[in-house]
Amino acid sequence: MSNKKFYITTPIYYPSGKLHIGHSYTTVAADAMSRYKRLKGYDVMFLTGTDEHGQKIQRKAEERGITPKQYVDEIVEGIKDLWKLMKITNDRFIRTTDRYHEEVVQKIFKKLFDQGDIYKSEYEGWYCTPCESFWTKTQLVDGKCPDCGREVELTKEESYFFRLSKYQDRLIKHIEDNPDFIQPVSRQNEMLNNFLRPGLEDLCVSRTTFNWGIPVTFDEKHVVYVWIDALSNYITAMGYMGDNEDDYIKYWPADVHLVGKEIVRFHTIIWPAMLMALGQPLPKQIFGHGWLLLDGGKMSKSKGNVVDPEILIQKYGLDSIRYFLLREVPFGSDGIFSNEALINRINSDLANDLGNLVSRTVAMIDKYFGGRIPSVRADGDFDSELRAVVASMPQRVEALMDKMQFSSALTEIWAAVSRTNKYIDETMPWALAKDETKSARLAGVMYNLAESIRIISVLLQPFMVEAPAKIWAQLGIEEGTLTSWDEGKVWGLYPEGISVNKGDIIFPRIDLKKEMEELEKMSEAGAPEKQDKAAVKEKSSDSLQRDMISIEDFSKIDLRVAKVLEAEKVEGADKLLKLKLQVGDEVRQVVSGIAKSYSPKDMVGKHIILVANLKPVKLRGIESQGMILAASDDKELVLATVDGIIGSGTRVR
Repeated sequence: MSNKKFYITTPIYYPSGKLHIGHSYTTVAADAMSRYKRLKGYDVMFLTGTDEHGQKIQRKAEERGITPKQYVDEIVEGIKDLWKLMKITNDRFIRTTDRYHEEVVQKIFKKLFDQGDIYKSEYEGWYCTPCESFWTKTQLVDGKCPDCGREVELTKEESYFFRLSKYQDRLIKHIEDNPDFIQPVSRQNEMLNNFLRPGLEDLCVSRTTFNWGIPVTFDEKHVVYVWIDALSNYITAMGYMGDNEDDYIKYWPADVHLVGKEIVRFHTIIWPAMLMALGQPLPKQIFGHGWLLLDGGKMSKSKGNVVDPEILIQKYGLDSIRYFLLREVPFGSDGIFSNEALINRINSDLANDLGNLVSRTVAMIDKYFGGRIPSVRADGDFDSELRAVVASMPQRVEALMDKMQFSSALTEIWAAVSRTNKYIDETMPWALAKDETKSARLAGVMYNLAESIRIISVLLQPFMVEAPAKIWAQLGIEEGTLTSWDEGKVWGLYPEGISVNKGDIIFPRIDLKKEMEELEKMSEAGAPEKQDKAAVKEKSSDSLQRDMISIEDFSKIDLRVAKVLEAEKVEGADKLLKLKLQVGDEVRQVVSGIAKSYSPKDMVGKHIILVANLKPVKLRGIESQGMILAASDDKELVLATVDGIIGSGTRVR
């Protein structure tokens, strides 16, 4: 086991609804950093999870007529599925409803109370339920929450308070003595000038007006309020004050907490003050990244302008989404997400630059040398410049990754990709191939191209989780020594005598105009199969008299009986099956999200109901020519079938 340790965390996400691409942004960044450190030989601990208590959750559960635990269980399962789909390599997943966490939070609260850092008093202030924040009247903007702009409630209740003001001077000194503690520097200046130097007030850390929380052991009408509960997860997950503190001793202090800029204040002021009160070391760094903005506004579940990462992955592939998130926006700054920007990145960087480079190189080695580069090779013009750019690139990438400058690191890798593409134009292999006396020079060019691609593919591993292996397969090398991080820093390791393997295009080009038209229609029609279960259940419990349609409206839907001829799972998609359907004299291909309820074997021979006049869409790059009908609730999904065998293609009325 490595002596080099690296502990990284994401925020624990609040399961009030389905996660959007902004949440994925933080988690993908943490995953890229974890993969990078593992490749460098570090013993990595990567923690993520969910923050599940609070008044907002309790109210949402009451609205649905279920318990808060039932409500969060449902959403947390979807979050875990999303991280699995995105191939996130977290080592731990903590839920604040985990019993071990609740017990330690109670111990922490009691310890702070016993030593005088928590005391009982009365609180009166304006409370924003969605933000779980109290505000003074002067902090309100037009009488509403200054963070989210929503309504606030005047709340007066008995509460316990944490002596946050006691630690103000120590916090200022720590930040000033440790300039890397808060990154980027703009966040550091904001915390010092806007919060710490003007003076801190003590912090409300218990509530009595709701009960969905961790009870205070010595005063059970109180529940522990969000800060001590949620922020403690970073140490409770490692066993702090538990039965076994080995991991806490091993990994704490955390190397970096990754958080969105809206919660930097909690992580750089409240959390360090809590740790000071507990006598524990502070994390080495809190990095507050910017927001992904959509059409000029912050993504928000309540505003309904979220972007579903699951749909994006199914349409464009996981690596394309990961690349866009890490490349498009300098980490720490705000950036704008749009489908057009995503497609342009895919076409320009991935299809034209990287994908085309791999395809051209492998095709030329296959065409000119039967797939094997000869051992007799000659150097020539442009070689030294190419080698200099590619061989020096890993060092620059490492320096940037160590600062979590993901976009700049990818820019360096793409500079090597561009230089390698330029090398093809400069050396003109097609011209060399016409002259038998230049065979050795042609072999040298091919070797330099293959070796450049090998090094580039090794450096892509923190960012992309599928493409590197596809590139290695086409180059004819296996994952192992030649693909390790250290070997990615050495020029000249591409082995002699191996055969390249022409494969599928790694990043197909997308017709921007057609794709934007399709996305627009999807947006207008909605994507009911992608609604979260909570939304579906809420709608199903509404009055059946809503949104009535006429018989003319219904007659526009062409429902047909279809017989399943073949079924297979879609690679890389846990929920999708690809079906071949007999619909009268026609055979249709449909992609459906039923794989968790039906296996391919279950499906063959079934007579199901197809929406036959739905415009085709692409899911995971596969065209789906219609949609099959099913009923679902919180527990299961059941296909709509016909009672008895009837000819395929028969209309359903």
